[in-house]
Amino acid sequence: MAAESMQAPADGIVLVDTHTHLNDAQFQAEGEAAAAIRRAHAAGVMRLINMGDTMDSSALAVRLAETYEGVYAGVGIHPEEARPMTQADDDQIARWAAQPEVVCIGEIGLDYHWVKDEEKRTEQRAIFIHQLDLARQLHLPVCVHDREAHGDTLAILKKEGQGIRGVLHCYSGSWETAQEFLKLGWFLGVDGPLTFKKAAKLPDIVRQMPLGRLLVETDAPYMAPVPKRGQRNEPAFVRFVAEKAAQLRGLTLAEVAAQTTANAHALYGI
Repeated sequence: MAAESMQAPADGIVLVDTHTHLNDAQFQAEGEAAAAIRRAHAAGVMRLINMGDTMDSSALAVRLAETYEGVYAGVGIHPEEARPMTQADDDQIARWAAQPEVVCIGEIGLDYHWVKDEEKRTEQRAIFIHQLDLARQLHLPVCVHDREAHGDTLAILKKEGQGIRGVLHCYSGSWETAQEFLKLGWFLGVDGPLTFKKAAKLPDIVRQMPLGRLLVETDAPYMAPVPKRGQRNEPAFVRFVAEKAAQLRGLTLAEVAAQTTANAHALYGI
């Protein structure tokens, strides 16, 4: 990436999109990922982390991180893709983890929204615990996907997550559960849903939680924030999430950008 594209914008606002998927099929047309990265830099999003959800998408996330300045990768297997992991999987993740551009194990966790079968949920829990153990061995933080599985996620992190730091990506639980995660030292990531009219409890959580534990994300190409809702999401749009967080907390965008960027640096070492 050309050096000039890494210059901060005139207003000095610098942000990190801590969870995106430029490795998704929607960005694989010729030049699409590069163009999205240029737009992100122009909007002050100077760093972004592509999360893997399969071994193949993790490999692509790593290649993007090797290619573009300011781009990093998470590697791992998403709960919707849960399957027994092999020694070859573990070895490949360890090789990726040795690269400076790879900053976490993710996106891993539990998703009970689509999966109702208890046997498959058991498999999700097993691969989640396995990847937490990998993260511990590899000395990396984790990015956790938790959809309609808050109780099991919390129980697993209390038991199996000792010594590991990470973030609850796209947080969707209650304030009471959020407090339990915060007590464990975890960060909470917020995305486009924070800006939706039917955001429910999330705005109150963002108002109450310590600003030092907040991360801003897009989860691009999904869940574009207002005023881009209905469009393909992309890292540049994380600014709208940060603006909403600033509004909710009665702070300036500059204040929220500075703290969430510091938080991203603290968790991921970028």
